[in-house]
Amino acid sequence: MNHSAILKQSKKYQKKMVAFLREIVAIPSESGQERRVIERIRREMNKLRCFDHVWTDPMGNLLARIGRGPRLIAIDAHVDTVGVGDPSEWKHDPYKGKVAKGVVYGRGAGDQKGAVPAMVYAGKIIKDLKLRGSDWSLLLTCTVMEEDCDGLCWQYIVNEDRIRPECVVVTDSTNCKILRGQRGRMEVGVTVKGKSCHGSMPHKGDNAIYKIAKVVNEIEKLNKRLKKNKFLGDGTITVSYVDCKTPSMCAVPGEAYIHLDRRLTIGETKASALREIRDAVRRAGVRAKVAIPRYAKPSYTGLVYETDHYFPTWCEPEDAPQVCAAVDTYKSLFGKKQKPSRWTFSTNAVSIAGMFGIPCVGFGPAPEDVAHTVNDSVPIEHLTKCAAFYAAFPDTHCAGARW
Repeated sequence: MNHSAILKQSKKYQKKMVAFLREIVAIPSESGQERRVIERIRREMNKLRCFDHVWTDPMGNLLARIGRGPRLIAIDAHVDTVGVGDPSEWKHDPYKGKVAKGVVYGRGAGDQKGAVPAMVYAGKIIKDLKLRGSDWSLLLTCTVMEEDCDGLCWQYIVNEDRIRPECVVVTDSTNCKILRGQRGRMEVGVTVKGKSCHGSMPHKGDNAIYKIAKVVNEIEKLNKRLKKNKFLGDGTITVSYVDCKTPSMCAVPGEAYIHLDRRLTIGETKASALREIRDAVRRAGVRAKVAIPRYAKPSYTGLVYETDHYFPTWCEPEDAPQVCAAVDTYKSLFGKKQKPSRWTFSTNAVSIAGMFGIPCVGFGPAPEDVAHTVNDSVPIEHLTKCAAFYAAFPDTHCAGARW
């Protein structure tokens, strides 16, 4: 494989990738509202005429395949974004795709639409340079609803589309670093019942807020007892939302609720996390319902595909074949060897690797710390680096030079 030719072709398409990125950043695409951006990406794929098959599944995920080899390698990017918050806090219009000093700004530029032009034009590079291997095929997945429910799209792809790749490159922001794992997460609701009464006679009631406050205190203490891991990071738990039910502002609340964000490190599971929370409730001396919420919102196609708000931890060995292939791909292209690290936030790999055990490795444009901020952005040079990486990875992986 001629790596210098791959880099040359990638740089050749830089302006087209930037123009394409600016167009898709300009299309609002919060979770469940991705139809227009999916259609725009599909038009670009069809225009380049480098994909053998381009289609959209019933959930609304866009898929494109190159080649017919039996070894299927996939590259994934989610195309939905979070909202913009207060527009006045943005230096640049979040839906303009502003270019300044070698950086593209806008909602989703970094998290994570920036990977999409790199993936699509990697397909063009593969066709230009005739990189198709006889033993592999490449699947690009532009997936939906990740921001709302990480990995739900891939639960659908594996369970319903019946697609199971040999490995997946996850392109959620890595700052062009190779990553091999992340903490999992889960959401848990805790509900306590009290007894409502008039606020002028609180002694006749049972204030649910006082009871939930005791639970909150124990959750704060629980955070200090969770498992630690030097590589992935420690397990954590925090109260992310508080609510109550009361007949008026002059009454004792009869019900209170807290929502918990639980980050799971190695050795922590859904069952162990629930046991710990129930133990915290017991320590608080109250009775409560502890439950994992279900996700049941429709995709932009109207499809509802329910799942628990549970997203498993995953971590690949440093010598895993796809990780070694990523290291070799990077070194061959850019002349440097990387030591793989891990994500701080969560990605679609919670399903791909965490639920289904499909080997994953991360490589994508933009740093993690711009995600969900008013500085959402991606360096233009990251687009060309990633396009070259995605074009070179399948052949490197399937050649199996070191594994």
